[in-house]
Amino acid sequence: MTNSRQVAGSRQQLRDLDVLGIPSVDATVYTALLAHPRTRSADLAEQCGLSAQQVTRALARLTASGMASRVPGQPARYLAAAPDIALGAVAAERSAELRRARAVIEDLMTVHREASRFTHPAELVEVVTGAENIGVRVRRLQDEARTQIRGFDRPPYVSVPGENLESERQRLKAGIAYRVIYDRQAIAVPGRLTNDILVSGQHGERSRVRPRLPIKMVMADEAVAVIPISTSPHVIDAAYIIHASALLDALVTLFEAEWDRAVPISEALTEPAPDVDPETTTLLTLLAAGQTDAGIGRALGWSPRTTQRRVQRLMTELNATTRFQAGMNAKARGWL
Repeated sequence: MTNSRQVAGSRQQLRDLDVLGIPSVDATVYTALLAHPRTRSADLAEQCGLSAQQVTRALARLTASGMASRVPGQPARYLAAAPDIALGAVAAERSAELRRARAVIEDLMTVHREASRFTHPAELVEVVTGAENIGVRVRRLQDEARTQIRGFDRPPYVSVPGENLESERQRLKAGIAYRVIYDRQAIAVPGRLTNDILVSGQHGERSRVRPRLPIKMVMADEAVAVIPISTSPHVIDAAYIIHASALLDALVTLFEAEWDRAVPISEALTEPAPDVDPETTTLLTLLAAGQTDAGIGRALGWSPRTTQRRVQRLMTELNATTRFQAGMNAKARGWL
C-alpha cells in the first residue's frame, strides 16, 4: 500500500516535471510507466485515475517526443524511456531559454538606464545580486570597453582566476589596454603568478602590485565600474554597478593614485635585468610588494625552509637588513 511519504514525493516529481513544460497528464502517465514497464493503456488509466481518452492522447504525445515507446506485440503495451535521456534534452533546452531570457533582461535594462539616466540620478548606481549575474556584467563591461580596462584585483573571485585569459587576449589584440593592480593576496594564490598574471603580461597587460588594495574593482574606460558591496574575504554575492558620475570620476582618481604607488610586475618579470635570473627577479618583486614569507612560498611553490633560505641569501647579497632596504638596493643596481 502506498504511504503518505510516497504520495508526497510523487506529487513533488509531477510539479518538477511541470517546470520543464511537460503537461501534468503526460507527467502522470510517464511516471506511472517508469514504475510499471510494459503496461497497457487501460491499466494506465486505472492506475492514474484518468480517462481512457486522456491516457491515449498522453501516450501519443509521449511517444512522439521520445519519452515513451510502444512494445511490439498485442495488446499494445508501452515502455518509458530512461529519465536522463527523456528529460535531459528538455532540461538543457529550458536552461538555454533561461539564459537567453537573462540576456534579454540585461539588454532591456541597458535601454532603461539610458532612457532614464538624466531624469533619475539613482540610476547612476545599480545593485546586482548573485555571483552569476555579477560575472555576466563584468564580462559585458569588458566586451563593451572602447579604450581600456582598469582593475583592482584581490580575492574573493566570482569565477576561477585565469578563466578570462583568452577573452582578455582577444581584447588586447583589438587594441584595448589592460592595467591591473594586484593585491599581494592575489599574487599569493598558488599558481596564479606563473599561470595567469605573467601570461597576461606576455599578451600585453600592464600589471603592478600593492601590499593592500582599498577595494576590488573592474572599470571600463570612464564609463562604468563594478565594485562588490560586501567586504567579506570569502564570497561576492552583490555588487554596485557605477555609471558615469562624480563617484566614477573619484574611482578613476583613486586608481591612478594607486597605480603611481604600485610596483611594476609584468615588465620586471617578463624582461628581467641581464645579470639577474627570472626567479630572483620574481622574488624581488614579491618582496617589494610587501609579500610575507608564507605568501612568497605559496606564490612560488616553495617550502617555508626554502623560502626563508632564499630570502636571507638575497638580502645578504644586497647587503640589506630589511626588506625595504633590499628593494631599494635592488632598484639602485637596476635589478628592478
